[in-house]
Amino acid sequence: MKTINGFNPLFLIRLAIAMIFLSHSLHGVINHTINDFGELYLNKVGFAPFGVYLAWGLMVFEIIGSILILFGKFLKFVVPGFILILITGIVLVHYPDGWYVVGPGRNGMEFSVVLILCLIAICIPTKRRR
Repeated sequence: MKTINGFNPLFLIRLAIAMIFLSHSLHGVINHTINDFGELYLNKVGFAPFGVYLAWGLMVFEIIGSILILFGKFLKFVVPGFILILITGIVLVHYPDGWYVVGPGRNGMEFSVVLILCLIAICIPTKRRR
C-alpha cells in the first residue's frame, strides 16, 4: 500500500474495524450479557446445548482478533473468522429485516456488508515500493 509520509491509510480502516468489534464484545463482557446471548438466543436458533460456550468463544475471538487487526497481525487467519461471524449474523438476524440498518428499514444487513468489504480490503496484499 502506498504510504503518505510513512503513514498507511489502511490503518484507519483497521482502527475502525478494531474499535467496532472490540466495543461490541466488551459491551457484552462489561454488562454481563454473554450468557444471556448464549442461552436465550444461540441455543434457540440451533446451537443448543453449546450456546453459552459459543458466545464466550465468539467474545474471546472478537477481543483478541480486534487487537490483532489493530496491529495488522495474522490478518489472513483472523479476517476469515470475522467474516464468518458477520455472514452468520446476516443469515440469522439481519437478512430477514432487509438492507437498511436505519432510515427506510431497521436492523438490516448494510453495516455488516460494509464491514465484510473493509475486512477484505485490509487483507488484499499490496506491493511495497522500496
